[in-house]
Amino acid sequence: MSSSAVTVSERASYVLADNPGLMTLDGTNTWILREPGAARSVVVDPGPADDGHLQAVLDAAGEVALVLFTHRHHDHTEALERIVELTGAPTRSIDPAYTRSADVLADGDTIDVDGLRLEVLATPGHTTDSACFLVGAERLLLSGDTILGRGTTVIAHPDGVLGPYLDSLARVRELVEEGLVEQILPGHGPVVTDPLAVVDFYLEHRAERLDQVRAAVAAGATTPREVVETVYQDVDQTLWPAAEQSVAAQLAYLRA
Repeated sequence: MSSSAVTVSERASYVLADNPGLMTLDGTNTWILREPGAARSVVVDPGPADDGHLQAVLDAAGEVALVLFTHRHHDHTEALERIVELTGAPTRSIDPAYTRSADVLADGDTIDVDGLRLEVLATPGHTTDSACFLVGAERLLLSGDTILGRGTTVIAHPDGVLGPYLDSLARVRELVEEGLVEQILPGHGPVVTDPLAVVDFYLEHRAERLDQVRAAVAAGATTPREVVETVYQDVDQTLWPAAEQSVAAQLAYLRA
């Protein structure tokens, strides 16, 4: 069953995809951005190839000028070919594989669609191609999976890399401290209305996990699985495979 669009601000609304899960939380948030009074919109992360979801997105979006992707994971990108077929819109991503009829995204790019102005921030870590989009007029940051609306994101080795991720979090924190970001619009979960507290929680969580991994290695753990069995005892075992990938990223970081 497809959702109808939820309005967050004058320029931003989202449609929740019907793909809930352990990794997707309530489902993927497909964001629709439009300058007030403008005819055309920008769609961010069209999500799964579900025609009901896409129809709800297009009902809210109207004429789509551009489709953007925060990163390559299929729960954000699966609908790429279908939304191009339905709208004829170009698509842009840091990864050329998800770019159609346009230039790939790069850090510092500015995008202007009928007065809607977005700034591209390369925020590698969750994936090497992760990006955030800043809507400066409303101090909104579309974060993809770099920051979630609930819980913390997985850094899955080898595409997920911890060092760059910590740098990306620090960069987002700087924007918040400078007053340039007041709300974070995530790829999954609710809108983040206290971004400084959430970013600090993310940074503290990563530091604690690294300390725990260091301790597990010092106690004799040699493989990601052995570390998980020690460090992630409080985590549902269905999440342990993802935790193993996360630990592999942490071990790579510690060995660098």
